[in-house]
Amino acid sequence: MIFDSILGTVGNTPTVRLERLEPEGVQLYAKVEALNPLGSVKDRLALGVIEHAERAGHLEPGQTVVEATSGNTGIGLAMVCARKGYPLVVTMAENFSIERRRLLRFLGAKVVLTPAALKATGMLAKAKELADAHGWFLCRQFENDANAEMHMRTTGPEILRDFADRSLDYWVTGFGTGGTLKGVASVLRERSPKTRIVVCEPDNAAILASGVDQKREADGSPAERHPSFRPHLMQGWTPDFIPKLTADAAAAGAIDEFLAVSGADAMAKCRELAQKEGVFVGISAGATLAGALEVARRAPEGANVLCMLPDTGERYLSTPLFEDVPVDMTPEEDAIAKSTPNYRFDVKLPSPAAAGGEAPELDASAERYFDEAVADTDQPLTVFALEWCEFCWSVRKLFGKLGARYRSVDLDSVAYQEGDFGGKIRAVLKQREGLPTVPQVYVGGRHIGGATETFEAYKSGELQRLLSESGVAYDDRADFDPYSLLPGWLHPR
Repeated sequence: MIFDSILGTVGNTPTVRLERLEPEGVQLYAKVEALNPLGSVKDRLALGVIEHAERAGHLEPGQTVVEATSGNTGIGLAMVCARKGYPLVVTMAENFSIERRRLLRFLGAKVVLTPAALKATGMLAKAKELADAHGWFLCRQFENDANAEMHMRTTGPEILRDFADRSLDYWVTGFGTGGTLKGVASVLRERSPKTRIVVCEPDNAAILASGVDQKREADGSPAERHPSFRPHLMQGWTPDFIPKLTADAAAAGAIDEFLAVSGADAMAKCRELAQKEGVFVGISAGATLAGALEVARRAPEGANVLCMLPDTGERYLSTPLFEDVPVDMTPEEDAIAKSTPNYRFDVKLPSPAAAGGEAPELDASAERYFDEAVADTDQPLTVFALEWCEFCWSVRKLFGKLGARYRSVDLDSVAYQEGDFGGKIRAVLKQREGLPTVPQVYVGGRHIGGATETFEAYKSGELQRLLSESGVAYDDRADFDPYSLLPGWLHPR
């Protein structure tokens, strides 16, 4: 088939059965949006929003387009704008994966980084500021109905076409802007009313399921961060506010069920999907698959379950998704190499990355927990950390390279959320050490400090001495630069 331009290839993505993953008696399918031309479902949004703006006279020839994005929408917009001749500026929090900003720049877009601490609301504020100051066209993907309408015209009908000869019993999705959710749900409610619509959220940031309303400006944009939001691993899923399009879908009764998914499950399902089905996707797709598998396990026999896989895994190479994927040869691979003549693989490459920081309070049970953890002689190496924090991942990588057994007290994890126990432990940590940041490392009851202090202790040999004195086994032959383990976004290439 010949197309007039790359834009003609947007949509019509395949639905694929996941036979090796599905529970017995249930059919599990995935709509693989990674097979859009620029690798994600957001290619649809980008084309829909730009062409609607052209038809409505909101976008003039040669006018600059600006948008806040975690990456995929920006990459889709960069493709559309490149083909149509519009300059593009995107605003993006600095902690999103390096691959995304490099792809954007490669496609000709300008990337303005905003502080990681300000999250999605900071990106939005900067995009609006730039649009107002320069007269640029702001896409407003989170409120723009052209986003949802594109899915009403394309994604929803494609799904119904694929299931024309069988029932669609469950449709499982996450949400970023809410465009896919609102658009597809409206089609299913009208033309496949028996389909149950299941929406997945991060287990530590279930803002939609919380029932807490989002405060908004007059234009529908968020007035402030949602109080139930916590940082999570699923880039592009669940920003720190409830988008208007998502709220529209919820208000219309489009959601039958909410499912909470952990970051660990999301990453595990990404790898399982790749290694058992050959489908290569990102963390948000792994999270949606985890939710769909939960639905499939309790679905009646003969049910058909469809989940959305939003993007390709290539957007995540510098994230914790690839944390356990070695750069150097494993012992098994080394043995394969040495099984025949002419081998020489001795070049060592630095591994990728990790980030973070958060907030406090004070209570007797938290103090007791803290004191017992620090003084535990059975586990002398303890890290107070955050699940999503890349600097915490850097310290974990250090101990992984040393082969040292450690306990990570992940204060933002679900295990510590009840009664904000993680926050209370953090308040104790701050009071004892006068430090609000994480990670904080203890060896044999002695406080080492954060990532930098731990790296310096390793370089000086002090860390190894304390590990030995505390009875923590480690590889004393290890030799590497600990600073190579810091987040890649600190050293943009």
